This record gives sequence, C-alpha cells and structure tokens, in this order.
Amino acid sequence: MTSVVAGHAMEERPATAAAANDRLKPWEKISYGLGDFACGLSWNAVGAFLLYFYTNVALLPAAAVGTLFLLSRLFDAGVDLGVGLMVDRTRTRWGRTRPYFLFTAIPFSILLVLTFTTIDASTGAKLAYAYVTFSLLGILYSFLAVPFSALMPMMTNDHGSRMQLGSARAIGTSISVILATAATMPLVGLLGGGNERTGFALVAALFAVLTLAALLNLFFSCRERHHDEAPRSEAIGPQLRAMVRNRAWMVTFLFCTLNFLRFGCVISVTAFFAIEVMKAPWMIGILLPAVSGTLLLSAFIAPMIFKRTGIRRGCIAALALAIILHLILPWVEAQHILFLSLFLIAAILVSLTMTAIFTMAADAVDYHEWIFGVRNEGLLSSGISLSTKIGMAIGAAIIAYVLGIAGYDPKAVTNGARAAIRWSYYGWPIAIMTLQVAIIAFWPMDGLHERIRKEIAARAG
Repeated sequence: MTSVVAGHAMEERPATAAAANDRLKPWEKISYGLGDFACGLSWNAVGAFLLYFYTNVALLPAAAVGTLFLLSRLFDAGVDLGVGLMVDRTRTRWGRTRPYFLFTAIPFSILLVLTFTTIDASTGAKLAYAYVTFSLLGILYSFLAVPFSALMPMMTNDHGSRMQLGSARAIGTSISVILATAATMPLVGLLGGGNERTGFALVAALFAVLTLAALLNLFFSCRERHHDEAPRSEAIGPQLRAMVRNRAWMVTFLFCTLNFLRFGCVISVTAFFAIEVMKAPWMIGILLPAVSGTLLLSAFIAPMIFKRTGIRRGCIAALALAIILHLILPWVEAQHILFLSLFLIAAILVSLTMTAIFTMAADAVDYHEWIFGVRNEGLLSSGISLSTKIGMAIGAAIIAYVLGIAGYDPKAVTNGARAAIRWSYYGWPIAIMTLQVAIIAFWPMDGLHERIRKEIAARAG
C-alpha cells in the first residue's frame, strides 16, 4: 500500500524492515567515498595548481586569471541550480542521480586534460582558450557534484549511517587532496622531464583515468533507497524561496561557502608562500596535503566527537582552537618543525568542521521535508555544490588579485609581493574562520534528528 503526503510517496512497512533497507554494504560506503575522490582529485588539482599553471607555465597575467576564476564560477551559479532542478525531475531505470555519473564521466575526464594544456598563441588567444576549457570543466563538474551530494540522503535515512557515509566521503576527499597536492609537482617533474608544460598535461591525463574509473564504480555500486516517486511539477520560484527559508540549509550553505573560500585562498597561495616566504619549496608537499588531507584522520574521530558535542558546539570549539594556532604561526616561521606541527594540529581541527559539512548537507534535506513536506534533494544539493565552487573561485580570485596588485612577477619577486603573500597566508584564513564561528552558532538540527524522523514517518502513516 502506498500513501502520498505533501507530494512525498512512501511505502508503508514496519520500522524493522525500513531499518534493514537502510543498511549499507561495506563496498557501497567505500564506493561513495571513491565518488568524492573522483570529484575531489580533479578539483583539488585545479584549486591547488591552476593559478600556478596559468601564471608560471601559460604565462598569463595574474589579474586576468583572477577575473577568469571569478566570472567562470559566477556563471556556474545558474548551472548548479539548473542541475539541481533537473535531478529533482529525473526518473530513469538507473535512478535519479546515477545517470549523471555515467554520462558525464568521459567528457569531464577529457576536459580535465584540456584545462591543463596550453596552446602556442598570443596572450589573448591563450586567455580565451583558458576561459573556454575552465568554464566547460566547471559546468561538467556541476553535473557530477550536484547529483553526488543529492545521492547521500537517497541512500539512507539513518543519521548514524549518514555519519559513516560522511566519513567515507571525508576519506575520499583526503586521499584526493593528498594525491592532487603532494604528488602533482613531483609527477610533473618526473613525467615532464623538466618541461612543466608537458608534465602538467600528462599528470592531468593520469588523474583523468583515475577519475573515470572511480565515477563508473560509483554508478555501478551505490543504490538509491529514499526519494520522491513523482516527478516535480511545482514552479521554480516557490521552491527557491522555500530553500532559502530552510534554516539548516542556509547555515550549511554559508558555512560551506566560507569553508571553501578559506580553502581556495590557502591552496592557491601555499606554493607561493613556501617558495617565496619560507624559502623551502619542499614544504609544498607537506602544507598543501595538510590543508584538507587531514580529513583522513578527522573522518575517524569526527563521528565520536560530534556524537558527544553536537555539530554546533563541536565546530565552534574546533574553529576557535584553530584560530588561536593560526595567530601563533607567524611567530614560529623560522622553526620549521614547530611551524609544521602547529599547522598540522590546526589543519586537523579545521578538517573536523569539513567532515561535519557532509552530514549537515544531508540533514538539511530532512529538515526541509519536516518543514515543507518535500525533500528536493537535487535543488538543495545544488546549493551546497554551488557554495563550494563560489567559495573556491572567490578564494583563488582574491589571491590572484593580491598578486596582481602587489606586482608579482615570477622572474623578479619583490619584497612587497612577498609581504602580500605572507599576509594572505595568515590573514584570510583567520578572518574567514571567525565568520564561520558566527554562522555555525545558528545550526538548528542538534538533538532534533529522532523527532524529525518520527514526525515525518507519522505523516506518511
């Protein structure tokens, strides 16, 4: 027997059967984590090294690159929302999200290689080529990231299982960060034989193959268990208004945007900081992976911490401690071991909050159904995907503009440029994390999960 309440179709069955249906197989959890690896490997390589590639290999002006990052990602705003609405209306024999992984995997992998390839042409032509390839890559990323985020709340309604999926996703992200940031430059040197132009193209090709394999595995291995059965027919305007009135979603969106704004700033400036300020290029291979590679550790400890503290108190405490450590870092630059030790501790603390975002995004879907009677996984997930791209784009653009204003020239770096790089490495993260503390204080879901699930189930009954 099927009952439809507020447009949400649910099959009536005993709670024990529903719980059994929510059980995730170990390989399913791993495959979901590998899905984030697929998305993260390419995007972390882009975030960490595309600014360097454009300015130092393609020899494009830093300020022009900043504008490229900003305009391309602002264009993605409409794309992400459009993809989210498409997911909510998609009904196929493969499900609602899985077809996007199947049909986007190959073109996305090809665009990744083209983005890290430069052409022999004038500066204007090279800049146009960069606009086209980077913009297309961002559009295809939307067709992966939005369905991928929408998949988690469809896989299980159980909060504990979602925390496990969030941890699996954090592990996938961590591995992608470590590979993309720690291995890229050594592989560029190894595969390129000293030619960075060739090296970047070959590394992008290697990453594209890994991305393709992981995305196809995601398609074949993960199941959708919970979603609306009837296609969406509501007007878009009311759906958007409901989305921004969803307090859990709004907090997640702002918190995630700030997180990736910080992330975009840090990974874009790290290579310049290690080379020009610390005078220790070898630190790139430690600092960059630590930015979010520490998610690998936080993925295991975050569920235990947030189970005791809740997401709101746990994130506030972690960010406050990370801010204190970042204030200490400038005073210990000369002591590399101490500097790295404090930085790693701060990175672990920040990674705890990044792990929380994955669960927050799924919980916001339940909150939406509780308040408005519909789930809208695709639309809500598109907003979260949009926040990651907007945050990283603005972060990278900020660093590019700072370099441009400071007169950065890779062939003759001035003391003024070094000072700008140093300030950017510390100042932006501290300011952004302070704003995150203020935002997460409004998180509404702690302690509400069981009540929400019971009231939704009672409505359906």
